[in-house]
Amino acid sequence: MLGITPGPGGEHGLMGTHNRLFTLASAAFPAAYLEIIAIHSGAPCARPEGARRWFDLDDLELQLLLRNSGPQLVHFVASTTRAAAGVRALARLGLDRGELLAASRATARGPLAWKITVREDGQRLFFGALPSLIEWAEVHPTHGMAPSGVALQSLQASHPRPDALRAAYEAIGLAGVELVQGAPNLIATLQTPRGPVRLESHGA
Repeated sequence: MLGITPGPGGEHGLMGTHNRLFTLASAAFPAAYLEIIAIHSGAPCARPEGARRWFDLDDLELQLLLRNSGPQLVHFVASTTRAAAGVRALARLGLDRGELLAASRATARGPLAWKITVREDGQRLFFGALPSLIEWAEVHPTHGMAPSGVALQSLQASHPRPDALRAAYEAIGLAGVELVQGAPNLIATLQTPRGPVRLESHGA
């Protein structure tokens, strides 16, 4: 669809998942990248019993949709240097963004380490339109990525309760994501070697 081959990724032992990555750097989103992530066949989730993988990957309806329709946009993650403060700000709005978990994976350039919000039930919230929060250690994954030829032009979120979502965005200091009222949807507009492409979640 995008006219490129994604770059290498790695494995997440904590979640039993693996990924492929490529940069989406643009003037508006200089550190953006796209992650293609899936459950790693045969790899168990190492979270405590009853806890689920991140991004709703254990959700049976989402698994069925992906099996029938193939990969699609389902969520986004917002980088911050104050993830714990963001969690507390959302809690004051009655939103449980989840525990701030320490995670890491090996790369050819050395280990990547970060903290990320993950609920015990793995849910994304607001049909994926409320971002997970991530706080990187010294190294950001885009530091070692070659240009992909794909650039993120805009990211838009649509939701039936935009005021509640807008309050959450303001609480975590999120800017640059357009928010409108409507059926649940995330729309990422990309410039690619094949021209403009829209990726949509359609409320997945």
